[in-house]
Amino acid sequence: MALSIEEINKLKVAPVEGLMPALAHRWSPRAFSEAPVSANDLKLILEAAQWAASSGNSQPWRYFVGVKGSETYTKIHGLLVDSNKIWATKPHVLILGVTAAKGGKGNPNPFALYDLGQSVVSLILQATALGLATHSMGGFDREGAKSVFNLGEEYLVGAVIAVGHQAEPSSLPNETLQERELATRQRKPLSEIALEALDKPLAL
Repeated sequence: MALSIEEINKLKVAPVEGLMPALAHRWSPRAFSEAPVSANDLKLILEAAQWAASSGNSQPWRYFVGVKGSETYTKIHGLLVDSNKIWATKPHVLILGVTAAKGGKGNPNPFALYDLGQSVVSLILQATALGLATHSMGGFDREGAKSVFNLGEEYLVGAVIAVGHQAEPSSLPNETLQERELATRQRKPLSEIALEALDKPLAL
């Protein structure tokens, strides 16, 4: 029997007691409806990205925001690999995140990608708190993105983020994607990522 969106989302909740709700409920569906994201919600998730922490308050991130039907949306969608293109026609918003690799004085910023990542997390968690779904994608033409958006060497390309309203897995175009939508969320154990030394897990 097909599972409803609510049933799927219950299965995806991170099994960690006390975790912040937006973190516990965040996951990356591929099944999106074509329902629009309100202008207010879109502004709010971008403001969440705006207020993220950054090294020296440099705020090096920039977002190309494509709302469905816009030229920017078409450009971003055209950059995706085929396996992403087939499902990413539905999300109402596609966002390409980039970051300035040099600061205002032309000095290299070694934290540029780190800062972009912090900003994207803020964007995603705000979207989750608003009941929106997001899916970040590394499968796209990065060099093509630089060309399409006239980015010089001073910019590094991050990821494409789909934002929209979740749909049922049955709306996906093939069985492989539908099965992936239902897969159990898994993470490495804390003993592999929280360490006192390279070969010594942190005692928790």
